[in-house]
Amino acid sequence: MARFIVLVIDSYGIGYMDDVQQVRPRDYGANTCRHIFDAVPDLYLPGLERLGLMNALGYDYKKMKINPDAVFGKSKLQHHGGDTFLGHQEIMGTLTKKPVMKPFSFYIDAAETALKKAGYSVVRRKKTAEYLWVNDCVAVGDNLETDPGQVYNVTTSFQNISFEEELKIAQIVRSVTKVERVIVFGGTQATVETILAAETERDGIYIGIDAPKSQVYEAGYMVRHLGYGINPKVQLPSILGERDIPVILIGKVADIVANDSGKSFMNLVDTRTILELTLKQIKSCPHGFICTNIQESDLAGHSQNPHRYAQTLTITDSYIEKITALMGKEDILIVTADHGNDPTIGHSQHTREYVPLLIYKQGLKDIYIGTRETMADTAAAAADFFAVPRPESGTSFLPLLE
Repeated sequence: MARFIVLVIDSYGIGYMDDVQQVRPRDYGANTCRHIFDAVPDLYLPGLERLGLMNALGYDYKKMKINPDAVFGKSKLQHHGGDTFLGHQEIMGTLTKKPVMKPFSFYIDAAETALKKAGYSVVRRKKTAEYLWVNDCVAVGDNLETDPGQVYNVTTSFQNISFEEELKIAQIVRSVTKVERVIVFGGTQATVETILAAETERDGIYIGIDAPKSQVYEAGYMVRHLGYGINPKVQLPSILGERDIPVILIGKVADIVANDSGKSFMNLVDTRTILELTLKQIKSCPHGFICTNIQESDLAGHSQNPHRYAQTLTITDSYIEKITALMGKEDILIVTADHGNDPTIGHSQHTREYVPLLIYKQGLKDIYIGTRETMADTAAAAADFFAVPRPESGTSFLPLLE
């Protein structure tokens, strides 16, 4: 009876990957971890220091020091680009495939036709590019936070339409597009006016709603991520669920990873709320897999706000000792990320960075697990931990911990 716990600090990269000059030159020089310390030099994270954050970074920096007893490594991103949805699918053991990359304009005719056929009122709003305005309250257009052409957003205010009805609109859009993801979301504080005021165009090609500016995150936030080309059956949660091993997903990971047999705590953003719930679930679950996502770090990156990012890290760090205090001698904790989001790089999209792999187990110390080829290695290690078949992708590092 033991627990395998994964804490994903969304977007907390530790330096640009070697391939960025070829695939994402705008990310050259990115280092989310280091540049937040540059911007907030008094920032000190004792919990992450103890787990080996600076070991993974590769050097002492500011107030933070290498821990000679740490158990650590780092991981490359196997998925293309740097994306939360694909990153979490990878963490759960998926061998991700390259999706179509097209601006919404490529599919706007097909989406408009399908929505009108389903009985919706659809008009086009435009600057240079165009997006769809459905039933006078739902925006369908490009996502402005991820790589251009990678994701489409369906955005609304729940003052005008229910999440269930908005989801129907998004599923129609999903059915006629082949981009990596369609995100459907909204909030109760946002209004038609705040959404339209957040209308933003990039390069005369991409147009949509700037999600942070629209106020959808402020209250009553609900979200669903509709992916392309993902098979949940080969992922760790499904493999564990089929064998009656408890699976608990908390935060954004619950919004984007299938977990039909387990518990999913969805539509959560506030960091303290998420971490308090994580403590509660650890206490009530003596055996099983628990994965928590801290999203506010990613939102701070998109807002290019290193001080807000540092505040989220401080809150998260304060819970690490509380988590480890609840762990039994056989339990394992992994602290990692899914990509980078350097708030100082000069753009508001994710950055393609290595991510830390920080490992805690009672009595375990001074182990380096190397640079992993894929974040799916965490899922493979968890599969070995529970003695179940491994997922589609990943090489287990569990033997290195023995």
